[in-house]
Amino acid sequence: MSRAYVFPGQGSQAVGMGRELAEAFATARQVFEEVNDALSQKLSVLMFEGPEADLMLTENAQPALMAASLAVVRVVEKDFGVDLAAKGQYAAGHSLGEYSALCAMGALSVADTARLLKLRGQSMQKAVPVGEGAMAALLGAELDLAQQVVAEAAEGEVLGCANDNGGGQVVISGQKTAVERAIEVAKTKGVKRGMLLPVSAPFHCALMQPAADAMNEALAKVTMTVPRLPVVSNVTARAESNPDAIRKLLVQQVTGLVRWRESMLWLKAQGVARIAELGSGKVLAGLMKRIDKEVEPVSVGTPAELEAWAKSL
Repeated sequence: MSRAYVFPGQGSQAVGMGRELAEAFATARQVFEEVNDALSQKLSVLMFEGPEADLMLTENAQPALMAASLAVVRVVEKDFGVDLAAKGQYAAGHSLGEYSALCAMGALSVADTARLLKLRGQSMQKAVPVGEGAMAALLGAELDLAQQVVAEAAEGEVLGCANDNGGGQVVISGQKTAVERAIEVAKTKGVKRGMLLPVSAPFHCALMQPAADAMNEALAKVTMTVPRLPVVSNVTARAESNPDAIRKLLVQQVTGLVRWRESMLWLKAQGVARIAELGSGKVLAGLMKRIDKEVEPVSVGTPAELEAWAKSL
């Protein structure tokens, strides 16, 4: 039975993330120290203790989520002796989680991934002045309906679909006035609910081009090797192993649609019957249940979950 590993994106962070792992496993503590050293920041203290407002900042949330995921990966492999690449077929990550997936599969070092995500978060925040951009979730809308809403509401402003999460949840992103119009248009098209999201910038739309340029420059300078398992790209919803292609796709990902629903359905079409969400929260497992009930999801983030899962492999 084929298995894929998936890695959470922004929104899965919470104060206390990774603390139990650090208390239970020296291997996890080493990962957190590695990230702290790479960033010259006590990120682990922020993860374990808050304050929440600081952890929620994009430049902190992104490397923090990666650190929590990589702590799970390292503990499973080192403390439980499981070779994840031998037990799985693919990896995938939601937005920043794609970096976590690449790091988990050995394509990037932990230190480089932490620095890339710190820069990614800072660049995305700086790309648009606070208050000028927004994101909203359209609940009860599939992608084609969301695209109709976007086309009608844009009126010459930047507006696009940012995340096709599946299960009738599409996130839109762009200039605040356009997003607000879209929420009103959605009501006329049978969308169950449109709600503004509490985010600090309009991710995954054309307004993020300055951040894409920054990531293009940064990715060109890091060492990237072929991942131990192919990693599904958010941009293409297909697996990729070539480092040059992965670099280009990570740049496109900053402004492009996160094709999560298609990515999960593509994995199922390749024979994947189980996905394991490695890291903080249970968002991706919840989405999988709505995308396709035949694929069995499990969330692995606490010592108890980790031990039970490792023993099942």
